[in-house]
Amino acid sequence: MITIDKMSRTPIYEQLVNQFEIGILAGDISTDGLLPSVRSLSVQLGINPNTLQKAYSELERRGLCFTVPGSGRFVSPEAIDMLKSRHVSAMRLLREQLESARSAGVTQAEALLAIREIYADKPNTENSEVN
Repeated sequence: MITIDKMSRTPIYEQLVNQFEIGILAGDISTDGLLPSVRSLSVQLGINPNTLQKAYSELERRGLCFTVPGSGRFVSPEAIDMLKSRHVSAMRLLREQLESARSAGVTQAEALLAIREIYADKPNTENSEVN
C-alpha cells in the first residue's frame, strides 16, 4: 500500500521513495517484481506523472530498481540487502549521535521530543491510499 500526505512538508516524490523502500523491506513489493507503470500509479494516487517519474528515477539511482525497455521497471534482486545494510548503518549513526548528544547534556526528554518532531511529518495513512 502506498500512502501520500499531500499536506506534508516532505515532497511527494520523497514520500513515494520512502513508501517503496518500506514496501520492499516488508516484502510487500517483491524483488524482481514489476513496479506499477507511471501512468497507472499516478492516476491511482492523483499525482503528477512527473512526480512519480522523479521517484522512480531516485529508486534507480539508489540501485533499488532497474528498467527493461519495453517491459517496465523491476525491483532489483539486491534491493532488500541494500536497504537492510543502509538501515544498519543508519542505526549505528543514530546511536553514535545520541551518545554524543547525551555527552553534551541533551536529556532523554529533549532527544525524544526531537525524534517525535521528526517522525510527526511522516505520511498520514488517512490520505491518498493505493493497495
